[in-house]
Amino acid sequence: MTLKASGNVGELSYPFIFEDSPLCDFEILTDELCTYTGLALSQISNQEVRESLERLQPKIFNLNGSIRGKCGIFEKDIQELLSEMEDFKSQVHDNAKRFVLPRGTGPVIQLHQCRSLSKKVVRALVQVDKLTTKNIPETLPRFANVLANYYFVLTRVLNQEAGIEEPEYISINYPIPE
Repeated sequence: MTLKASGNVGELSYPFIFEDSPLCDFEILTDELCTYTGLALSQISNQEVRESLERLQPKIFNLNGSIRGKCGIFEKDIQELLSEMEDFKSQVHDNAKRFVLPRGTGPVIQLHQCRSLSKKVVRALVQVDKLTTKNIPETLPRFANVLANYYFVLTRVLNQEAGIEEPEYISINYPIPE
């Protein structure tokens, strides 16, 4: 049996929800990412971080529509996000840690969730590229990858501000090259 819309618009959560394509999965993930960003934003008091996330949130919806519609993520968006990430990174005192265990207060954990979702967005783009004939603008995976790193840096800034210790995670699986 193939699932399909009933014809009643009230019973349809999203116009493409029943399509047999990874495009809808990508769009749902970016919607979730935008939602978690808003949830974290609602709990953050650091004005600089708040303003950054407020500028970012519409760009996530631009990312959302950039495969089915016209591309809404541009080189300047990537460069601006990289610049903001570097600014925040410069605020972290112990920035030599490569990765930390995801800990912190509510909004920090939500930003860690955003970091993880950003990686899922990249993977969804890989699937769209592999399984469809859609042309993926090269700015999309680049932007989504930067998003993951940006969210990580924000967690470091906010935990540092709150005095929360972040234990560095050093993998036994992938030794650091000497």
